[in-house]
Amino acid sequence: MVAFLGIGLHTMRMELDLIDVRFDLRSIRPRELEEALEDPFLVRFLPDAERADGATRFYALGRTVSDRHLFFSFWTDGRTTRVVAAREMSETERRFYDRKYAEFR
Repeated sequence: MVAFLGIGLHTMRMELDLIDVRFDLRSIRPRELEEALEDPFLVRFLPDAERADGATRFYALGRTVSDRHLFFSFWTDGRTTRVVAAREMSETERRFYDRKYAEFR
C-alpha cells in the first residue's frame, strides 16, 4: 500500500506497512489510514524518542474523506510508514483538531 505524505511543498511516496497490526482493520480500513495520513490539516506531534534503528515514532490526528476523525501512532524511516495503533479521536482530541483546522483554513 502506498501513501503520499505532504511535507512542506514536497510530496513523498511512502510505503504503508499494515502487517501484524494491533487493531482491527475491519473497524478502521487501510484506505482510511491513508486518507488520514494524507490529510492536509494533519496534526502531527513531535517524535517521542530517537530509536536505534533510525525510525521515528509520531502521534497524529487526521481526518478521512468521509469526515472520520482518527488518532493514530506510527513510525517511519522515511521510506516506510507503519501504523502501530489507531482509533477514533476522543472528544478532547477532536476539539483540538478542529481548533487547529480553523487556524489553518
